[in-house]
Amino acid sequence: MTFEDEKEEWEKSILDPTLKRFKERSAEFATSSGIMMDRVYLPSPRDYLEQDGFPGKYPYTRGIQPTMYRGRLWTMRQYAGYASAEESNARYRYLLSQGQTGLSVAFDLPTQIGYDADDPTALGEVGKVGVSISTLEDMETLFSDIPLDQVSTSMTINAPAAVLLAMYIAVGQKQGVDPTKLRGTIQNDILKEYIARGTYIYPPKPSMRLITDIFAYCSQHVPNWNTISISGYHIREAGSTAVQEVAFTLANAISYVEAALSAGLEVDSFANQLSFFFNSHNNFLEEVAKFRAARRLWAKLMTERFHASDPKSAQLRFHTQTAGSTLTAQQPENNVVRVTLQALAAVLGGTQSLHTNSMDEALWLPTEKSVRTALRTQQIIAHESGVADTVDPLAGSYVIDSLTDEICIRAMAYIQKIDEMGGAQAAIENGYIQNEIQEAAYQYQKKVEAGEEIVVGVNAFKVDEQIDLERLTVDPAIEANQRQRLADFRNRRDEEKVNELKTHLFRAAKGNENLMPLLVTCVENQLTLGDICHTLRGVWGEYIAPEFG
Repeated sequence: MTFEDEKEEWEKSILDPTLKRFKERSAEFATSSGIMMDRVYLPSPRDYLEQDGFPGKYPYTRGIQPTMYRGRLWTMRQYAGYASAEESNARYRYLLSQGQTGLSVAFDLPTQIGYDADDPTALGEVGKVGVSISTLEDMETLFSDIPLDQVSTSMTINAPAAVLLAMYIAVGQKQGVDPTKLRGTIQNDILKEYIARGTYIYPPKPSMRLITDIFAYCSQHVPNWNTISISGYHIREAGSTAVQEVAFTLANAISYVEAALSAGLEVDSFANQLSFFFNSHNNFLEEVAKFRAARRLWAKLMTERFHASDPKSAQLRFHTQTAGSTLTAQQPENNVVRVTLQALAAVLGGTQSLHTNSMDEALWLPTEKSVRTALRTQQIIAHESGVADTVDPLAGSYVIDSLTDEICIRAMAYIQKIDEMGGAQAAIENGYIQNEIQEAAYQYQKKVEAGEEIVVGVNAFKVDEQIDLERLTVDPAIEANQRQRLADFRNRRDEEKVNELKTHLFRAAKGNENLMPLLVTCVENQLTLGDICHTLRGVWGEYIAPEFG
């Protein structure tokens, strides 16, 4: 019998009688992106080398390294930062002592939008959702007793990314660490701020100028630093589907590459310092396929569209964080299970770096114990599950192959539509990307409220409970202490030198010179984050988001 004959026989003799006796749970099954799931997946014609290839070889579907985790495990990071630099430093050193292999810094909201802790705009927000950093002295305290030539540091900072990078370089130099030895990442992805997150300062044009200045500077002076982390994470947190996450992230990445080329950079001079940041959500199979699809698409875009010749330019390297938006305040212990599934999907998808959320993050800042449990989740996957012992374990799965191909097709259709609009920046300005995400979020919420999507403990399997977990609180005195420190700092500094550098920065921002060397000089000479960002506001103004109907 032929394969088709065998299939027909199975349907008639086994499947149909079963369906007559037992109905399936639903008339149809679909992923978060609306990809219909077949009952069973079967072999299909496939150009293996064109679509999958070998690990470490174009198109990198199966991973960017030939040995992947058999050679080195992913970097285990825990996103952390709160209150003062001293308290965050203590948390970092604790996590490193517990086996964390990379730092991930969370900054408070004033820092993220370029305000010092004593600015009136910062009132009530200092140290609340991240660490407060206003000066180089704060940055030195944050990394006290942490040798910067021995750790990799990721900083979730965007609009003022150039300033925080300048501070990091300056701290390294004070430790005696040459910038060429620094390893880490700044998020530095302003387009997704306009789309989904909102911590922007300047309009798009000068913001892109800062980004390309960082590309050019780091390619020469900080070669082991990832100059941007192009982030689908926040796009997904805003409610996008998995397909939209890939499509809009890569569309933004295309804009950054085009901006760098327009600034006169050669593609292979900066492309190997680009990195990505993705979400890992609950639909396990789709998430694994999503990461494989993103790698394949980026490899093809870099080689076919931008004609990159260095293989590293076409390798999509990415950090993953488990999905904060899936965590529930109800039955918070269930979040440990969610995070485990999401972390496993990221590992099976080939991530280079991973943060696992803590079970109590839907309630408050995570405690030391809950952060340790989140880190242990990664360590158990790495050392006890066996999934890190072979490269790309799910390759050859009919369903994974099918989903990978379909995500590629659908994401590329989005990218082509955005190209027709004039690129990601134009699609943001006309509200297209934001509206697509909002519609996806709305449709998902309708399904939750109708009970068509089950959220365990929220719309099904509910219990009456009293949450009895340890809670982390930020002392309100932190803000007053930070203000006093800044007052003392300003009294000690050379105001004449500060004003001289502000004038120099103002003039430089009006021109075309690369601002990074000057920013390092500024922070070394006691200009605060707010000093620098306010000076640039005076040249470039602030971005005001348009309203869309």
